[in-house]
Amino acid sequence: MTRFFDILFSSLALLLLSPILIVVAIILRFTGEGEVFFRQQRVGEGGRMFGLLKFATMLRDSPNLGSGLLTVKNDPRVLPFGRFLRKTKLNELPQLINIFVGDMSVIGPRPQARPHFEVYSEAVKVRLKTVRPGLSGIGSIVFRDEENILECAADKERFYADVIAPYKGALECWYIDRQGLVMYFTLIWLTIVAVLAPSSSAYRSVLRDLPEPPPELKGL
Repeated sequence: MTRFFDILFSSLALLLLSPILIVVAIILRFTGEGEVFFRQQRVGEGGRMFGLLKFATMLRDSPNLGSGLLTVKNDPRVLPFGRFLRKTKLNELPQLINIFVGDMSVIGPRPQARPHFEVYSEAVKVRLKTVRPGLSGIGSIVFRDEENILECAADKERFYADVIAPYKGALECWYIDRQGLVMYFTLIWLTIVAVLAPSSSAYRSVLRDLPEPPPELKGL
């Protein structure tokens, strides 16, 4: 049933947001490095790789520069207009195409590039491969401020692998155990709240049985 709503919501959103998509595409074409879309291979349902689409917000060769696949606060690889797109989450809108064609769902575990996917435990990787990845989900909501969290770590790659990834994996498995229409619409609503009020902790009041964060993340 969620697939029906994925097609409905993504097609309506693409239609209604097409003026914004066109304007953003034009601005990107004539600013920065002239790139409109960024396409990166991510792990999807069944372990199949697919090309996740975003509006280009960083230097063309950014995965091979600086902090690699991790984006940190005030990352120098992010282009000026790209900062606006990332802050407003408009850079994620091309993934509506991924949802429409069936690579993704509106709600699900956030798809990871292969190196970050391999950081998860084997048990978590098996669970993640059973569902379509999502444009948003509980992991995206809880870690909506991941760039600032990483800023507190001296070794960001190690902190991601040892602290963030295990907890993110626990959150995604929590979702997989509870997926369904009620959870689907609940997480859509919580995503809207998180975008409009980034400092809101409404998800904690609504989802009371979430896994406890590790000590390193409490207070962050």
